Amino acid sequence: MRMQWEAMALAMPEVEDHPNRRLFRGVLTVADAPSDRAPSGARGHKVMLTAQATERALGSLLGMAVDYAPELDRHDAQRKVGIITAADLRPAAGKSHRLDVAGYLFERDFPEVVDEMLRHRGELGMSYEIADVRVLDTEAPVWVATEFKFTGAAVLLREKAAYHGTSVELL
Repeated sequence: MRMQWEAMALAMPEVEDHPNRRLFRGVLTVADAPSDRAPSGARGHKVMLTAQATERALGSLLGMAVDYAPELDRHDAQRKVGIITAADLRPAAGKSHRLDVAGYLFERDFPEVVDEMLRHRGELGMSYEIADVRVLDTEAPVWVATEFKFTGAAVLLREKAAYHGTSVELL
């Protein structure tokens, strides 16, 4: 059995005690497994990102923004509160793969967002934003995405995320 994983990172200089960088890490999604619920934009279909397509799209994820809606129930692309600087696709349970991400929230610019996330510690998940998606069969109950580009991510309550296996923690 041969295990392989892909990792990428955006080189950010270390700045001790930077007032506007609050480190986070999380699980953005699970590849090779159908979503637990239909994501927004999928017209009621569950979605499965293939691990191959996710691996090819990793470079498009680095430097993308993390957004946040005050109710923690959806994406809000107009509220960019952080940046993704690292992404690792790792084998997970069964045949699935976990997409781990890390980056920074702009803590000085958005202290109320950081406070809200800390209040909901253990309840938060993540959701991806993608474009240029190629789906095998748009009539299938589960859309299998074989090509896409990441355009961002959102932090929201895990119960509102399409994949309930996602998570985020502030460090």
